[in-house]
Amino acid sequence: PPTKSMALTKNRLEAMPCGGGSPLAHSLMLAAQTALNTMKVKQDVGRVVIVLITDGRANIPLELSMDHTFTPSTDPESKDGMPSRKFLKDEALACAKKLAAVKELDFVVIDTEDVFTRTGIARDIATAALGKYVHLDKTDSMSVAHVARQNIRNEMEEV
Repeated sequence: PPTKSMALTKNRLEAMPCGGGSPLAHSLMLAAQTALNTMKVKQDVGRVVIVLITDGRANIPLELSMDHTFTPSTDPESKDGMPSRKFLKDEALACAKKLAAVKELDFVVIDTEDVFTRTGIARDIATAALGKYVHLDKTDSMSVAHVARQNIRNEMEEV
C-alpha cells in the first residue's frame, strides 16, 4: 500500500521476500494501478513516486501471473511452453511505457543486478518509463531507503 513514511517503507523492505519468480510486467501494472487509484481517491496525496527494486530478470509473463496459463503461440520464440527472454523484456518495457504516459507519476528504478551478469533491462525499464535509474552494488534496506528518500526529495524540489 502507498505510504509517505520512510520508516514504514524501510520496515516493509526488510520483511519483503527476495528470490524466486519475477512477474516484472505484472508488478509494473499493479504499481501503476495502485498509484492511479491513490491519486483518484486522495486529492491531497501529493506527488506519487513508484520505486521499483529489481535485478531485471523477468521470468513470469503477464498472462501467466494474471490467469495462471501461458499461451506459447503468443511468443514465436517460446521453448518448452515458456516465453523467451526477449518476450519477457518486451512485455516489461511495454508496461513501463504505459507508466511514462502518466505525467503525475514519478518512477525510480533501483537496479540490484550483479555487475558481471548485467543485462541492462532495469535501465531500459527506467528509460521506457521516463524515470530515474540507480544501480546499487550493496542492496539492503538502508541503501534502498536512502536512494528512495533522495529521489523523492529531488522530485519534490522540481515541482
